[in-house]
Amino acid sequence: MTLDGRTVLVTGSGAGVGRGIATALAADGANVVVASRSDTGAVREIISRGHRATWTRCDVTAPADVADAVAVALTETGRLDAVVHNATSNRSSRPHRLLDVDRELFDDHYSVSVGGARHFAATAFDALKHHGGTFLVFTSPAGIEGSATLPLYATMKGALRGFAKSLAREWAPHGITVNVVSPLAYSPAMTAAIEADPAMEERLSRRIPLGRIGDPERDIGSAVASW
Repeated sequence: MTLDGRTVLVTGSGAGVGRGIATALAADGANVVVASRSDTGAVREIISRGHRATWTRCDVTAPADVADAVAVALTETGRLDAVVHNATSNRSSRPHRLLDVDRELFDDHYSVSVGGARHFAATAFDALKHHGGTFLVFTSPAGIEGSATLPLYATMKGALRGFAKSLAREWAPHGITVNVVSPLAYSPAMTAAIEADPAMEERLSRRIPLGRIGDPERDIGSAVASW
């Protein structure tokens, strides 16, 4: 099974895990919409490999940008089969303490992770319903276990688990599946956590059967492509 003829929109896909996901989806035949706040060359790289992709400027905290991103997918390809909400706050990789968190920092994390998921769910619902599509959100083991260095990141990832489970129940009668991907993969947040606690990399690797932290494209992207 390939994704030929299907359109997938990936948020936060200009770099890191999101870029790996977008690249893997395109390699599997999907029309990929790279939704990110800046053009980082991800689409040019995908096209250079002979695959299909379109970039759209998108701040997931802005409903108008979210609406425009969905419109780009529909205008360019005539359909939208899946939304992969991978975006996180640019500050999600900065170590902090919960006792030092103010309202502005909390709102920044929330608006991208949970708020962005809500905006895309509301905006993409009709298009996804039309083709019995899929909505995927990215959580993290930190959302289950907590994090001493990135507690707000962990908080939002935990919230997204509840969001996805509830949305799955709400959308099931419409034929839309909702899934959670919870990888251990290299990302800016992961790199920051390892820099703050160098022993973490070895600890995490020991927990994984393959003995290594995941690669965004090879490990995570290929898993998303098999939704």
